[in-house]
Amino acid sequence: MVNRLFTLMVMIGVPLSVVGSILHWSSTLMFIIYCLTIIALAGFMGRATESLAIVAGPRIGGLLNATFGNAVELIISIFALKAGLVGVVLASLTGSVIGNLLLVAGLSFFIGGLKFKRQEFNVYDARHNSGLLMFSVIVAFVIPEVFSMEMNEAKTLSLSVGISIILIVLYLAALFFRLVTHRGVYQQKSDVGEEHEEPEWSKGRAITILLLSTAAVAYVSENLVHTFEVVGEQFGWSELFIGVIIVAIVGNAAEHASAIIMAYKNKMNIAVEIAVGSTLQVAMFVAPVLVLLSLFFDQKMPLVFTLPELISMATAVLLTISITNDGDTNWFEGATLLAAYVIMGIGFYLL
Repeated sequence: MVNRLFTLMVMIGVPLSVVGSILHWSSTLMFIIYCLTIIALAGFMGRATESLAIVAGPRIGGLLNATFGNAVELIISIFALKAGLVGVVLASLTGSVIGNLLLVAGLSFFIGGLKFKRQEFNVYDARHNSGLLMFSVIVAFVIPEVFSMEMNEAKTLSLSVGISIILIVLYLAALFFRLVTHRGVYQQKSDVGEEHEEPEWSKGRAITILLLSTAAVAYVSENLVHTFEVVGEQFGWSELFIGVIIVAIVGNAAEHASAIIMAYKNKMNIAVEIAVGSTLQVAMFVAPVLVLLSLFFDQKMPLVFTLPELISMATAVLLTISITNDGDTNWFEGATLLAAYVIMGIGFYLL
């Protein structure tokens, strides 16, 4: 049902995106069309990546998921950087972190918990991810903020570049650790029905759909970025709110839906991996890559967030760690994460 809806949205949305941009339709209308089209295209990218992951096996599959898991948001952010919207990019990174940890995990735990009294997932993965979350958000994001108070712009950028390189290297090391040197060492029972999975599409078809969807997302994203200013003025949204809530949700919508569906099917290992794994991708790969890419644009992006962004991310990490470190969850823990997200959302809206 969802797949059919996404197919219809793509068939209608892509032509409308092209026609609307040529005929200069109103920015508000085009903003809505672009957002819905990107969500549907992200769904196609997710399905194609999943099919390739099943065909290629767990090692290459993990690398594919790492590469394409946040591709949509990365593409939107690159065009926002090109347009000089550094604040929107940093806000969207914040939105991805708190969105994945509080909104996605919260909805997954809550909806799954309504059907099952108690849901378990791999406690070793949870503890491994906890350490990486602490490092990537609490250490790597707080350090530039603190040290930049005593630095000029050039030194702050140099510090950000250095930290970005370290984050990418450690992220690749983490992939190597999980997929090669320690693959299966901390194994727990698999999710129900996980063993006999069949790919939805063949390898060739999945690659073709992935490439076409990525190209379409790049075209629509570039146009979407140009509507931010007008839409923000019309609805009274700040640059911060657009980045934290709108861009983050649009960029990760398909991924969000997948996690909730997996939790409802009691496949909690996958649901938790989508929520927490995606956060790690953003913090340790997407954010540092954007810092390095910004060096090629007129306006550079240091890895320095505003105080509300930083405190929100740190709080989300600490709350998630305290809830997931025991390897099981229930609907009330999901409701707690959702409540935290709503509080932060209200705060960003009123800023």
